[in-house]
Parts: sequence; C-alpha cells; structure tokens
Amino acid sequence: MTTQKPKLTYFDAPVSRGEECRLALHLAGVDFEDNRIKRADWAALKPTTPFGSLPILELPGKPALAQSTAILVMVGRGHGLHPKDDFEAARHEAVMQSAEDLRANVAPTLRMTDEAEKKKVRENLAATYLPTWAAFVEKQIGDGPFFGGAAIHVADIKLYVVVRWFASGTVDHIPATVFAPFPKLTRLHDAVRDHAGVKAWYAKH
Repeated sequence: MTTQKPKLTYFDAPVSRGEECRLALHLAGVDFEDNRIKRADWAALKPTTPFGSLPILELPGKPALAQSTAILVMVGRGHGLHPKDDFEAARHEAVMQSAEDLRANVAPTLRMTDEAEKKKVRENLAATYLPTWAAFVEKQIGDGPFFGGAAIHVADIKLYVVVRWFASGTVDHIPATVFAPFPKLTRLHDAVRDHAGVKAWYAKH
C-alpha cells in the first residue's frame, strides 16, 4: 500500500507507542496523515500489519514499517532527533528498549479481569520493578535537561510518554508519584512536556 504522504496508523487515543510516534513526526516537521482507528476495527486490520501490532508508518513507495522504536529511530535520523554518533545513538536506543521492557512487564495487568489479582500484581510492580527500572534509567541520564543533553531526541519522547502514563494517575493501584524520587527522570519528563513543539501539538489535539 502506498500513500501520498506519510501515514501513521494507531488507535484513537493519545497514549503509548502511537502517541510517541505522532509527537516525533510533529517535532520533525513532517506533514503526516494521523490515521486513528477504533478498537472495533482492529481485528480486521491486524492480519494486514507486519507483526500484528500498531503503530505502523506508511511512506510513499515503501512497505509498511512497524515497531515504534524503529519508527522513532528512522524519523529521528532523518530530522536531527537522533544522535549522529553511532555509540551515542546506540545508548539512546538502549534506553528506548528499556522503556519497552517496562511496557512488557506492565502489559499483562491490562488484561487482568480479577480486580484483586490486578491490585496485588500492580502494587508489587510499584514496590519493586518500577523503582528499580527508574533507578537504572536515572543513572543513564546526564546533566540534561534531556537524556543526551540540551537537545530533545526521540528517546526523550518515548520516556516522556511512558512516565506520563503513570504520572497521570490513571494506572490503578500504582501511585502517580511512583517516579517522583528520581529527579533526572522527572526533569526529563517536564522538559519534554514544556517543549514548545510538544505544547503546540497538545494545543491542537
């Protein structure tokens, strides 16, 4: 499938992997089609995607590209939002993978229907896994305000979307303050939130 301009497909919600790709495209100045689908349409679309997942990015003359980190890195490389130095780029990609590790640990709780079991598992995540994850990431962040210094990169966008998810207080049984003890991670979140391009996106969406 080809399209006249880049087309990003994700669920109609300002969250998770789709939102970080939207933000990256917006900050890159890319005029893209923001294709937001309903959950009811996902079953029919799923078999047509590269890996049975969203988001997917379609570029003119190219097959669909899946996996949010791959999309972020490609957009970042092309628009000055990912380091040019190979080692520094790999360091950014490593912290993005750590964000995906976090999502993999929390995702099973999204499908739990037993509220008591969900409460138990999420309280355990809040007490053990999430602070441990944040402590490791904290050690990777420099003088800031962003992950790699003064300039925003796609890794910052991914970390922001992940931290914002918990800070919003919408994840039941996990305190909105779970990452509050980590000043560098909090500073990064706030720097992305207050970035002029990010604020412009949310002023329109």
